Amino acid sequence: MSTLLIEGGQRLSGSVEVEGNKNSALPLLAACLLTADECVLTNVPRISDVEVMARLILDLGGEVEGIGSTTLRVRCPEVIKDEPDAALVGRLRGSVLLLGPLLARRGRAHLAPPGGDFPARRTINTHLEALESMGVRKVEGAGHVLEAPAGGLRPTSIYLYEASVTGTETALLAAAAANGISEIRHAACEPHVVELCEFLLQLGVGITGAGTTTIRIEGGGRLHGAEHKLWGDYIEAGSWAVVAAVTGGEIDVHGARPEDMEVVASVLTRLNIQCGSNGELFRVEQSTPRAAGRITTSLWPGFPSDLVSLVTVLATQAEGQTLVHDWLYELRLFALEQLSGMSADLFLCDPHRIIVTGPRKLRGRPLDSRDLRSGMALIAAALAADGQSRLSPLETVERGYGRLVERLQGLGAKVAKMS
Repeated sequence: MSTLLIEGGQRLSGSVEVEGNKNSALPLLAACLLTADECVLTNVPRISDVEVMARLILDLGGEVEGIGSTTLRVRCPEVIKDEPDAALVGRLRGSVLLLGPLLARRGRAHLAPPGGDFPARRTINTHLEALESMGVRKVEGAGHVLEAPAGGLRPTSIYLYEASVTGTETALLAAAAANGISEIRHAACEPHVVELCEFLLQLGVGITGAGTTTIRIEGGGRLHGAEHKLWGDYIEAGSWAVVAAVTGGEIDVHGARPEDMEVVASVLTRLNIQCGSNGELFRVEQSTPRAAGRITTSLWPGFPSDLVSLVTVLATQAEGQTLVHDWLYELRLFALEQLSGMSADLFLCDPHRIIVTGPRKLRGRPLDSRDLRSGMALIAAALAADGQSRLSPLETVERGYGRLVERLQGLGAKVAKMS
């Protein structure tokens, strides 16, 4: 495991370009398994989660060229087994996205418990319910053992109890192979769900309603290859915006779509951060943060939970009190208890709500990156703090932020990676 050594107190400024959305790259790679033809993905983020998914495809008998680069060429003329490598599955929650393609190509899927952040608290019940509505049945065995009905997956009309992003994507991937028209209601609307729909359209799947809560899929036809450039990662763009704002700097973030950055700009503006988009350029100017009163996460197009940890750190530097309410995940805020040891003024009301009073001068200290997003938030806090901090394991954060140390250094941060 690696440690990131951080000397705080530096104002970060400059320019950074985001790569493709991690949360799009994983389902698009899974979708490549639906066709025997070559698929080409460009602007792929160079992060460890994508490498794990690519290696899962290799393990299943596919061919993947360009691992570690921004262009991946994927060919899956044969899928040679229905049980992906358990060790790789245990490193990646997104491995659940393989269920639909495996059931389509092999008629069976045997998946070990997926890993990722908070695996014990994040079930795949929504995913399984969607698949069961297509005739899939559970079989006794370790992990998740599923079998498709004779004759293949059946079209469905289903209301998802939870508007889960990966649950919606699992239903989409399976419905693409079901012969007939399926309808998914209470579907997730996030940009990465829309991007998967766009890619499936390119493969030859009939889809309407992408970006709404009702998606109709006409599946079962022969799917062909496609080439697709991934949309820029708005979560990463928002992360860099907060890193600059919390250190009193300014930054130009390139590559994220302006329609995806609107919600980020809305919350930053409430914290008195001067920011805005000009095409795919998102600019943050040097600002003095002020308390926002209340910030609440929501389903898209509301404020994403993936940015709540970073905004909580920014609130420690804002004058006044801010109530941060993340009703989606309780453990994101628990992971920020380490900020109290950095001299932040926090009051945890309950697992979903925290009151932040600022501004407070933070102090460096050893930090534990328990999950991807709070890990990046703690790096932001350490950059704003006086003195030295050490964050480990750095690999937790590198799952979602490519070339992290290099890019921090390019913005003026005094950081070093230690093995």
